[in-house]
Amino acid sequence: MNNNNSYIKKSKSTTILLCLIGFIGVAGLHRIYTGHVLSGIIFLVTGGLLGIGTIFDLLNLIFDIFEDKAGYKLG
Repeated sequence: MNNNNSYIKKSKSTTILLCLIGFIGVAGLHRIYTGHVLSGIIFLVTGGLLGIGTIFDLLNLIFDIFEDKAGYKLG
């Protein structure tokens, strides 16, 4: 975890919304939003790893397991 005072916590509801957009063809936006840019681009190119990665991330978001790139839980 990073103790950066200028850190802006990412919204869990926004991340879930962006993840759901992945089911209509624009996968990976939730990963880019939370700082996981490289995997977000991979999700964009592969359709969310054929949808399996998007489902996995959505479940992690629902059960509050997903973290942003800095290691913080979403707020």
